[in-house]
Amino acid sequence: MKMNEIFLQQLEREIVGSAKALERVPVDRGDWKPHPKSMPMGYLITLVATMPSWIAMAIDQGSLDLNPPGGGGYKAPTWSTTAELLAIHDDCVAKARKALAGTTDEHLVTSWKLMVAGNVVMESPRYAVVGDTFTHLAHHRGQLTVYLRLNDVPVPSIYGPSADDKVF
Repeated sequence: MKMNEIFLQQLEREIVGSAKALERVPVDRGDWKPHPKSMPMGYLITLVATMPSWIAMAIDQGSLDLNPPGGGGYKAPTWSTTAELLAIHDDCVAKARKALAGTTDEHLVTSWKLMVAGNVVMESPRYAVVGDTFTHLAHHRGQLTVYLRLNDVPVPSIYGPSADDKVF
């Protein structure tokens, strides 16, 4: 089996849990955070929704500069309703599917770079970046479910039943 096929299957499994969590977010609590050192819920929600597009970026671009010389760089999409948020997520998933469907094992073993202000801070094969994206997504989605719990929002089942969602 080719790497892109493995990653496509993993994407299909992971987006289900992400969509379940995103469907439940309180859209009016974007500034809320459980601790002063924590990220605001709105930022976390957007991160979970858009993270699948990181897969396309790792496949389609040679690098990402988090603070490019001269300014600019990535700007997160804005949303104010659940429907807008889910549409953003769907768009990011579509980009990931397209990039994965169009890539090869030969391309996935080539190097990808994470940069800050023009300096390389990480360099890895693209397949490692794609794989790490799934782990990173699971981490932040889990963080989001804690935020949901702390806001008395029922937590969906993701990898198994939750205290609120016993049906799996």
